[in-house]
Amino acid sequence: MLETLAGLALRRRRAVVVVALLLAVLGGAAGSTLFTKLTAGGFDDPRAESGRAASALTADFGHAQSNLTLLVTAPGGVDEPAASAAGASLGAELADEPQVADVISYWGGDRAPQLRGAGGDKALILATITGDETEVEARVKELLPRYQGTHDGLEVKVGGYAPLQHEIIDQGQKDATKGEMIAFPVTLVLLVFVFGSLVAAALPLVVALVTVLLCMGFMWILASLTSLSSLSVSVITLLGLGLAIDYSLLIVNRYREQLRAGHDEGEAVRGTLRSAGRTVVFSAVTVAVALAGLAWFPLPAVRSMAYAGVATALLAALASVTLLPALLVALGPRIEKGRVFRRRERPVTVELENGFWHRLATVVMRRPLPIATLVTAFLLLLGAPFLGINLGMPDERTLPESSMARQVVTEIRAEFDTSEQSALQVVVPGARGNGEVDSYATELSRMPDVARVDTATGSYADGARASSASEAHQRFRGDGSVFLSVTPASADADLTAGLVREIRGAPAPSGTLVGGTAAVNEDATSSMIHWLPYALVSVVLAMLVLLFLVTGSVLVPFIAVLLSALSLTATFGALVWIFQDGHLAGLLGGFTVTGDIAATVPVMLFALSFGLAMDYQIFLLARIREEYEITGDGSAAVARGLERIGRIVTAAAVLISVVFLAFAVSDITLSKAYGIGLPLAVLMDATLIRGLLLPALMRLGGRATWWAPAPLRRVHARFGLKEYDGAPDAEHPVPVTAARAGVSAPDRM
Repeated sequence: MLETLAGLALRRRRAVVVVALLLAVLGGAAGSTLFTKLTAGGFDDPRAESGRAASALTADFGHAQSNLTLLVTAPGGVDEPAASAAGASLGAELADEPQVADVISYWGGDRAPQLRGAGGDKALILATITGDETEVEARVKELLPRYQGTHDGLEVKVGGYAPLQHEIIDQGQKDATKGEMIAFPVTLVLLVFVFGSLVAAALPLVVALVTVLLCMGFMWILASLTSLSSLSVSVITLLGLGLAIDYSLLIVNRYREQLRAGHDEGEAVRGTLRSAGRTVVFSAVTVAVALAGLAWFPLPAVRSMAYAGVATALLAALASVTLLPALLVALGPRIEKGRVFRRRERPVTVELENGFWHRLATVVMRRPLPIATLVTAFLLLLGAPFLGINLGMPDERTLPESSMARQVVTEIRAEFDTSEQSALQVVVPGARGNGEVDSYATELSRMPDVARVDTATGSYADGARASSASEAHQRFRGDGSVFLSVTPASADADLTAGLVREIRGAPAPSGTLVGGTAAVNEDATSSMIHWLPYALVSVVLAMLVLLFLVTGSVLVPFIAVLLSALSLTATFGALVWIFQDGHLAGLLGGFTVTGDIAATVPVMLFALSFGLAMDYQIFLLARIREEYEITGDGSAAVARGLERIGRIVTAAAVLISVVFLAFAVSDITLSKAYGIGLPLAVLMDATLIRGLLLPALMRLGGRATWWAPAPLRRVHARFGLKEYDGAPDAEHPVPVTAARAGVSAPDRM
């Protein structure tokens, strides 16, 4: 296949470039409306009990959770006649809006005390915007400018779940644009230092831009078929820029090596795709497999990131092995145009034996055990805070304090009895009569953390019926079903989470379902923890197989996975220390310390970081394997392979870290966590892991490092990744040894 692509790049280079750019333009045009199709939610498990409860409430009772809140401030007091008239008019106006239902206003009836602030100058109007998430988002955008501000002397702030989701989407779009504006120019400057010329430096950015635009178009199509989270755009931007630049670096570097080895441009392209091109494809598959592990989790937001990540990795590889070779052939010698400085070229043997990475690997392999011990101890020390991680779910505090939706929630919590808004909904399908419902409601009201239970048979408190059923209680009865509203004694998150577990553990009628915000968060966290082992095992097994196909070794894949796990442990420890414990918050632009970390953050960081770590491991191990097949000397292979690829992989790590760090300026705490966590993982892997631990452990492995049983050697010979075809040339002047035979090869490790 790669030979075919090489021929295509040579014979139809203009057509390849034109088609790629045309598809990118179409993708960009579609992507310009992508945000209108995305949701900011997706942090719930639709298949969990709370998800089934929500579906039953909508289907059987027409009950939908309030998602729009008007926080109304009357300077003279909410009960003053003019304020009462203005408030009643505002509620009536909102009730007349299309797609707005269930409007409950402080001024609309008996002036419920829970809708009046403690200071007497604030009151609430609650409503529900109906429709699917896309329709709700469109309606919010229309309602916000009309209701936010001053109305007949009343100051109105608009909040609630729907405006909160709208602000997250809007802020995410702004952050993505800001991150790209920072990342592109800084990356261009760094690429000039890597390649020495402006034209060569621009090529990875062209490939990155095409990749991102193609991904946007693909996600636009996918968003028409399924629900996607706005977080998927961050994945596209981060990975699209990072992987495309990584792969382009590898391709361009190998192409230049082929030219230095004396090949003409056509043969250089063919040789590049046979070697580095194959590595890029393997690497993309590796990253895609790591991110596909996120599909185990039923949370739509997490699955959205899986879809985006897999598509981005594969499209980045596709652009790198089609568009980039076509550009290289089309440019020819002009790739050196805009030369800023010239790098002094040294003979291959001098470069390999005296380069920084060769010397470092040689020093490490002379003292492998103490170096491995010290580095491992240091990484474990960095990872120690991870032992105290507290998992939670993201809320309004993920937005900056300037957010209007966040301000509304904060003021309501401070001045209103929010326990009413934290009520749990308990659905009893097929209730067999009032007696069963009465008995169940009575038992629930006896729980110490329950303030009141409302249902079709009346209201209950302290184990007794507080009021008989009235017309207002009929909303709790559906077609053969009943639901109960359980108001907690406090809106404290820990208390309501404990109450969810207590209700679920209590005797109940058959088929009872517990829902509500606290139940959704409890189920989402439990779901993440439940599916985590399946994701870990599947991803690790797939990585072991892929790394075996790269190395032909049984031991090396386990070493690579172990080293990546060490790097991730240190990264997670740093994240807990920063975002959970609150260190360096001021230095990082400020964020609200909540005392926990969203359960989605370590899961998604694992997939992204582990995939990128394996990405670099494949770059390095493929080159070390190539040197081992040439020389049959394990120690020399590590040192020579590290020297050949070390500078490029280091440059790739620095560049992708710059891309990620650009998103640390995000005003959304979740995005900031990714913008800090990913560079930490990448840079640790590029320095401590690759420069110190990998050479040390491969030296300690000795002859066993490259061992594989005969059947597996035959599998590798047929299906494995080989960067070198065995023919001596100017780049590989050393004859191929018996190293191809695996364990039988002479090994001076």
